[in-house]
Amino acid sequence: MDQQKTQLNTHIVRRDVEKGIFWSATASCLWGISGNLMQFVSQNEAVSTQWFMSFRTLFAGVLLLLIGFCQVGKHIFDPLKKKNIKRLLLYSIFGIGMNMSTFYICIQSGNAAMATILQYLAPMFIALYAFVFKRQKPLKGDLVAFLVALVGVFLAVTKGNIGQLSIPMISIIFGLLSAVSAGVYYAEPKPLMRDNSPIVILGWGTLITSIFSNLYSPVWTHVPKITVPLILGVTGVIIIGTIIAFSCMLYSLRFASSQVSSIVDAIEPVATFVISIIFFHTSFNWVEILGAILVILSVYILEWFHHRTTKQDAKEIES
Repeated sequence: MDQQKTQLNTHIVRRDVEKGIFWSATASCLWGISGNLMQFVSQNEAVSTQWFMSFRTLFAGVLLLLIGFCQVGKHIFDPLKKKNIKRLLLYSIFGIGMNMSTFYICIQSGNAAMATILQYLAPMFIALYAFVFKRQKPLKGDLVAFLVALVGVFLAVTKGNIGQLSIPMISIIFGLLSAVSAGVYYAEPKPLMRDNSPIVILGWGTLITSIFSNLYSPVWTHVPKITVPLILGVTGVIIIGTIIAFSCMLYSLRFASSQVSSIVDAIEPVATFVISIIFFHTSFNWVEILGAILVILSVYILEWFHHRTTKQDAKEIES
């Protein structure tokens, strides 16, 4: 009886991890599409970071909270309780706000494909954050996956030659900052979602970001020339890359750890690379492609180690 119960629990844990990977992978594909839309908006339509941030966060925050209100009604205000404010502000400012702005600047000064590769270093910062502040020892599988991902990122950014960068240094700096902020984005909201809807948490986080962004640069300043392509591009980023993608990622955290969810982001570079080649005619050499493959390989390494750890835990309980 105990053995059957243990097997059932193991099956449930594995199924939850698979759900987490599925929803995180979905978010990654959507971010791949959104990244290319941002490249179009930032480079072809010359939209400033200030206006884009103020506009994107304001409308996304309002839409998300309207959806959240339809889901939970008056409980939409629960995340604003005193015990949650500190974490919510940290998530909003250093997670959503910093991630969106640095990622956009990285794309604006470089390209969407390399920006997503650099942001993929987020798992390393999550592990470092957990080790320094929470004293959580990383799994061996996490370390192996991070190392493989790091080699892949190095090859993609330098083409195998440290003296030859595929994108400007300023783009690399902001890409790394986006990875740091992504670590905060993944690590901080999980406790908030224990008693609250992911849509509501994302809505408040985005709206709070919008308040600070609009205080710095109101949405009616730095307004670009309004064109049909601009409207379609910004709308696509808000709907696909903000509301749907971020919601899928937050939902994935209900089933899998932040490390698992963030490493599955390796799918995002592939989607971005493919779309960049098709629509922007971006060219990549074999070293850059190898780097992207290594990044993807790290996903399978992580999954394999996590499955093995689950089996070992189950055997220890049985014995």
